[in-house]
Amino acid sequence: MPSSRDDGPGDARDPLAVGGVEPPRSRNDALVAGGACALNLLSYAFFDDPEGPHEVSAVGFLLVALGAVPLLARRSHPVAALAAVLALDATAAVTIPLPSHFGAVLVVALFSVARACPGRVTAVAAAATVLVTMLSQAGSRLSHAQTALTTSLSTLIVVGTALAVNRWQQQVAANRQLLADRAVADERRRIARELHDIVAHHITTMQLMAGGARANLARPEVVRDALVTLESSGRLALREMRQLLDVLRAGDEPETAPPLPQPGADDLDRLVGESCAAGLPTELSVRGPRRPLPPTVGLTVFRIAQEALTNARKYAGPARACVILTYRQDLVTVEVRDDGGGAPPLEGSSAAGPGGYGLIGMRERVALHGGTLVVGPQADGGFAVLAELPLTADDTAEAAVQHEGVLR
Repeated sequence: MPSSRDDGPGDARDPLAVGGVEPPRSRNDALVAGGACALNLLSYAFFDDPEGPHEVSAVGFLLVALGAVPLLARRSHPVAALAAVLALDATAAVTIPLPSHFGAVLVVALFSVARACPGRVTAVAAAATVLVTMLSQAGSRLSHAQTALTTSLSTLIVVGTALAVNRWQQQVAANRQLLADRAVADERRRIARELHDIVAHHITTMQLMAGGARANLARPEVVRDALVTLESSGRLALREMRQLLDVLRAGDEPETAPPLPQPGADDLDRLVGESCAAGLPTELSVRGPRRPLPPTVGLTVFRIAQEALTNARKYAGPARACVILTYRQDLVTVEVRDDGGGAPPLEGSSAAGPGGYGLIGMRERVALHGGTLVVGPQADGGFAVLAELPLTADDTAEAAVQHEGVLR
């Protein structure tokens, strides 16, 4: 069974992850710690000491390497990791000759604190970094003023960069949320428009039938008055729904053609044929005896299959697809599978682009009926979309009556 792709806010992201995709934690932490450690070891081994050649010892390598170990906890305990780095750096500085500048390990530790902690904590951490670094470099060739200046500037650059990255990521997240909200609003408006067309059709039919009955009845006054009321109510409801549709369509281009009948489950054969003609071999399988569905449910079945096949053509590559429509006693399911190697982008992700919100539209449609939608990669390859739409006995009976009326 495919896994749900309804990704919501999860654990805190890596303080150093800027691109929006978080690698596995253990591997990421080890790579960052190893890279910073390697830079510090190179600096220790090859820095130019004006007082003469310095001795590179195994103890020195060990102390420098140990200074990077706290970075493994920089995500869960950034302040404690910075404190441990400062303590180990100070110990190494008084034990072996070290270059008088910020090491890569200290930069990473301070950057992690500034990315993950509130402003007050960051300010205290920055002040402690400046103080401890100045004390540990008290015996360097630089004067106290030069040491204070270089240490303060280095700290400000690291903290300022971290805060700038924080602000940028907040703006990116806000813009992404605005795009997702706009996509949801547009999809809801389109759904409301389609629902309006369906309901308006039935109300118009009711109005015409009531008017015809009134015109042909023999004069039973009570029945006539009731039919007049029915006609008036239908006309009023239609007028109100048109006003609602005008609000929903505000800003849209005016329609130049009359609306077409809304598709339903019976149109899946046509949809599969169009998919095959577009280059994606597709098969339709119907399980269980076919029966009439409520118009809104049939429309949802059609739109989900349509969107899923569109995604398969876009992302699956050379593949085959199948649409499985299953009729059960209390629900109807539609499943679309493909055996390709690609998959649609995550909902609302930066990779989705302006048109990458099809999964959001599917969820909105299914949610209107109280159903469930499961999307995700299949265990044996490919991608699958499965929607379950509940049906009540009243819905089924009403759909059957409407279907018989159309046949007549």
